[in-house]
Amino acid sequence: MTMREARSPRRLTLALLALACGAAAASLCFGTVDLPLARLFAAASGRGDHVATVILFDLRLPRLLVGLAVGAMLGLAGAALQGYLRNPLAEPSVLGTSNAAALGAVAALYFGLANLHPAALPLLSIVGALLSLALLFALAGRSESPLTLILAGIAVGTLAGAGISLALNLSPNPFAAMEIMTWLMGSLENRSFGHLWAALPCIGAGMALLLWNGRALDALTLGEDGAQALGVDLARTRLRLLLGTAIGVGGAVAVSGAIGFVGLIVPHLIRPLTDRSPSAILLPSAIGGAALLTLADLAVRLIDTTSELKLGVVTAFLGVPVFLFHLMRERRLW
Repeated sequence: MTMREARSPRRLTLALLALACGAAAASLCFGTVDLPLARLFAAASGRGDHVATVILFDLRLPRLLVGLAVGAMLGLAGAALQGYLRNPLAEPSVLGTSNAAALGAVAALYFGLANLHPAALPLLSIVGALLSLALLFALAGRSESPLTLILAGIAVGTLAGAGISLALNLSPNPFAAMEIMTWLMGSLENRSFGHLWAALPCIGAGMALLLWNGRALDALTLGEDGAQALGVDLARTRLRLLLGTAIGVGGAVAVSGAIGFVGLIVPHLIRPLTDRSPSAILLPSAIGGAALLTLADLAVRLIDTTSELKLGVVTAFLGVPVFLFHLMRERRLW
């Protein structure tokens, strides 16, 4: 594929969809027990053996669908925030949303609410994300400056991180602390359709709000004054973006745990293949995020270890080269 062909929005979208579909097929076929395509199709059509049917519908399919939804949300949120804040290192954690959602889930684990009802953990995670949004508005006030939002987000994220550390420090027993730490490392292991239905409404609403901002993000490349001259309502744009990030990322974190760097990596991989306008990378970043997280989860299952690696650990290692790339580029500019 030539660079000109890659920059065709339709071709890029189709190529990413093909990659996501390939990753999804591999995720269904490979794991501790491999399922050949013939056996997989037989199970999907209801004519397969019991073991293959259980593996497909109870283990791999819900895990795949949760991973696709979470990856799409994180990739889209990263692209939208990088466009709005004009910061190439922006991702959901910049606004404190990820940490606050994680704090809500940690609270559910710490107080034992997650054991009372399966919906308690995702619900408190979403509540934590929305509370962080309210605090972010209170700290940033009416300022439209991206720098103000970043500083307020750092404050919110630091506060949420301190709450998580406090919960670990005061954990009533080692098993509770281990449960919290395991959840914070992020994983799609043992996810069910119940997790998918809990997260999907939030992720769908969050993605819709973020995709709505495409034109406004393009206008903001001219600065706040230029965007206002083009008729962009900065206050409404900020509200949609922050609501979309809080609701969508809150729903994603609620079912996957804390998975970082997807929102950072994917837009950087997509941007050179587009015309570099913020709106052009939104949908591709969502599809790319879904493909990347699915491939990372497949790697987690295929790497031979005594205990399954946590997904957040793998994505963190993927994020390091991106930071190093930007560091080296900045050094050359100096």
